[in-house]
Amino acid sequence: MKLHCIVEGAEAAQIAAEGGATVIQLRLKGLGTLELVERGRPVADVAREAGLTFVVNDDVEAALALSADGVHLGRGDSGKELAQAAGLLLGISATSVYEAIAAVEQGADYVGAGPIWATPSKLDAGSPIGVDGLAAICEVVRVPVVAIGGIDASNAGDCMRAGAKGVAVVRASADARGVRAAVDAAAF
Repeated sequence: MKLHCIVEGAEAAQIAAEGGATVIQLRLKGLGTLELVERGRPVADVAREAGLTFVVNDDVEAALALSADGVHLGRGDSGKELAQAAGLLLGISATSVYEAIAAVEQGADYVGAGPIWATPSKLDAGSPIGVDGLAAICEVVRVPVVAIGGIDASNAGDCMRAGAKGVAVVRASADARGVRAAVDAAAF
C-alpha cells in the first residue's frame, strides 16, 4: 500500500517497479473494456514479474480479464458488488469524511483520499482537501487510506504523517525512488 504508481503503459510501470512501487495501477481513461485489456496486458506482466499488486482503474470487467489483484473505483462507478464477489481488492475514491465513510460501508478495502493538492493529471478532480482533510479521513475510517493528488517526493512524507498508509502518484511515478524514500522516512 505504501506507493501506488498510476501508469498508462509498461515502460512507466517498469520505471515505477524499479523505483520501489508497491502497487501498479493501470489508468487509461475513455477506453472500452476490450481495448483496456489489450493495452493493459504488458502493464500486468510488469507488475506480476516484479511481484507487485496490480490494480485496474474504473473497470471491473477489465480487472477480471487481466487477472488483476484489485480495482479502484470512483464514488459513482458501478461494479463494487462484482469486485467483492470476485474477491478483488477494492479501492474507492473519497474527497471528504462522509464519502470515506460511505466507501467503507460499500466494502472498500482501502480509500483513495484526495486530491490533497491541486493536480494537472486529473482535470475533473475536486477542490484540494489538504493535509487536514486527509488527516480527518484517516481518523474516521479503519481501512488503509491512500493519499492522492499533487503528491511527489517533496510532500509525500506530509501525507504519511497525517495518517495515510500510502500515497498514489501519477506524474511522480517517474521518480518512484524519491517518493518511496520520502514515504519510508516518514513511516518510522
